Amino acid sequence: MIMENKSVKILSAKQISIQAPLLEEWMENPLSYNEDYVRAVDPDFKQFISAGDARRMGKLLKRALATSLSALHEGGIDNPDAIITGTGFGSIENTELFLDALVREGEQLLKPTQFMQSTHNTASSLIGIHTHCHGYNSTYSQKGFSFDSALYDAWMQFRIGRIRSALVGSHDEMSPVFSGFVRKAGHVKEGEICSEAAVSVLLASEGDSAYCTLEGVKLFDTPSENTLSKVLADMTDDGIDAVMTGMSGNSENDSWYRFLDAMLPGVPQLRYKHLFGVNFSSSATGFYAAASCLRNGKVPAVLSASGKPVECSKGILVVNVVEGRHYSFSLLKPVCGR
Repeated sequence: MIMENKSVKILSAKQISIQAPLLEEWMENPLSYNEDYVRAVDPDFKQFISAGDARRMGKLLKRALATSLSALHEGGIDNPDAIITGTGFGSIENTELFLDALVREGEQLLKPTQFMQSTHNTASSLIGIHTHCHGYNSTYSQKGFSFDSALYDAWMQFRIGRIRSALVGSHDEMSPVFSGFVRKAGHVKEGEICSEAAVSVLLASEGDSAYCTLEGVKLFDTPSENTLSKVLADMTDDGIDAVMTGMSGNSENDSWYRFLDAMLPGVPQLRYKHLFGVNFSSSATGFYAAASCLRNGKVPAVLSASGKPVECSKGILVVNVVEGRHYSFSLLKPVCGR
């Protein structure tokens, strides 16, 4: 059965990144970096995970669990109908440990835990076990488009009436060795901060309090100019306050967003990668930042490309472009009456 009300509420959103973890301090007092590679700032995991469990988990799993449990607690839902996760490469550090042991020891005396935790769907499975959620559980791994795919899956599940709540997240770590590989491969470009991120967003069809509402999600592969123009016209028909872009300061990456200048003239453009860095879960931090702005009713100057704050009364369109060909559009709007 198709939902009569197409909007979905965002009850909570949490992040662990290179900014202060699980907080919104970055909006007023962001941490700044001059390095080209920065690891995430971790919270005290003891408040989420027992010491015994924590010893058996890598950083990615601990961050995924911490953001998820924090989002569920704030949103007031203990057992979501679905857990949908995105990750570019899963637990890289466990993968490296397993392969390093394989080189040193051959095929003898290898630790199975490192292999099991290196798979991409480990985070989603772990969250399901800890929350006793036995419903729909899925993982998407399409590099920088992973969160967008997970969000679109959740949106469609809501639209056809299969679920009433969903925990959607995206989690990626970046080891020192792997950061060098992704930079050489061109996934992180000159002038960009190679970083880590874990983001969890709780969506629900109902709820007494919410950050904002999700009004639509659309994905495209190599869309034409006419398609882009039509999509933007349809999604911004009622007006928006700003468009959240993935501009990072790299000329090649930023050129992918130039179509917005002509198709959304006069609409303030926002950016977030200078605060959260670049990784395969970057679009999740952009989505989180937009939701946080709508929750607080304003866009801080630190996010605005013009350097000026923007009031939020109509909504924010989140746009992500990956490799110049994969496009996603997510429309967030303020909660009525806020």
